[in-house]
Amino acid sequence: MTKATELTVRTWSATADAQGAANYSSYFTGTLLPQLRKLPGFEGAYLLRRDLDGNGTVELTAHTFWESPAAIRAFAGNDITVAIIEPQARAMLLDFDRTATHRSVAADARSSS
Repeated sequence: MTKATELTVRTWSATADAQGAANYSSYFTGTLLPQLRKLPGFEGAYLLRRDLDGNGTVELTAHTFWESPAAIRAFAGNDITVAIIEPQARAMLLDFDRTATHRSVAADARSSS
């Protein structure tokens, strides 16, 4: 595994209704993650959710971990700021970011190593 200080985190957000959020979570774990795990430089992911309004609107935020910007480029193309959302996923969402942001990991406290 890559050292935490070398990891780049790619972040993207979307909104969905309650059913769309559940469907996207299933898509993320059942379809997207198996595809990402086959890519060189992919180091893992989180999908976070937050209820926005008490009426069923949910914000989903995906954080994917990569060993380098070059690994992201191999996945996303030369302009790594462009979000990659398959039509199947788009159909589950109310709205989504057209861009992704990238940050370097400064500290990783998930494990003792």
